Amino acid sequence: MNGAQDLGGMMGFGRVIPEPESEIFHGDWEKRALAVTLAAGALGRWNIDISRHARETLPPGEYLTSTYYEIWVKGLEKLLLQADLVTPEEIRDGRAHAPGAAVKPLAVAQVDAALSRGSPYDRPASAPARFAPGDRVRTRRFNPTHHTRLPRYARGREGVIEAVRGVFIFPDTNAHGAGEAPQWLYTLRFTGEELWGEGADPTLEVSIDAWESYLVSL
Repeated sequence: MNGAQDLGGMMGFGRVIPEPESEIFHGDWEKRALAVTLAAGALGRWNIDISRHARETLPPGEYLTSTYYEIWVKGLEKLLLQADLVTPEEIRDGRAHAPGAAVKPLAVAQVDAALSRGSPYDRPASAPARFAPGDRVRTRRFNPTHHTRLPRYARGREGVIEAVRGVFIFPDTNAHGAGEAPQWLYTLRFTGEELWGEGADPTLEVSIDAWESYLVSL
């Protein structure tokens, strides 16, 4: 969807100031926000695409004035409410009003292995890939109301297939409970001029990952 999270190419937000690679958290509460989000995700009541959609559907003003982990916490509150795991009153008061649903706890000794294992999103191919490295393609120009991984700045643009990555779950359907609908995934390379027009850095190239249904043959 076209939301506040899709800022690529937009002006008026000032310079991007990279932080040191070693600076992961700005406070202990951010560590807790990450841990609670991961622990809640392990309940299996939603997937990563549903969680991304929960964050990107925050009101634009709220999204743009929240820090990274504040957005995570607000997205998690939405997910917990949608799954009936908490009530609005419990969110408001910051405490449980009744016993929660019974869940099987994950022992501390099992955490590292569980995080390392992750959640594989690759799937077997049911048909050959439509495109190959070197093919020129154009991305679809659309403005979906649903979740999508095709950024707004890269829609309706021509690029070259850089690599074929395999078959993976399609986030546009997976975020809405409409099935995994696996598709071939490609890395697509654009020139800076194609994306940003006249005056773009002539040495600039941008690569994105794009599912097959985002692409049209030239």
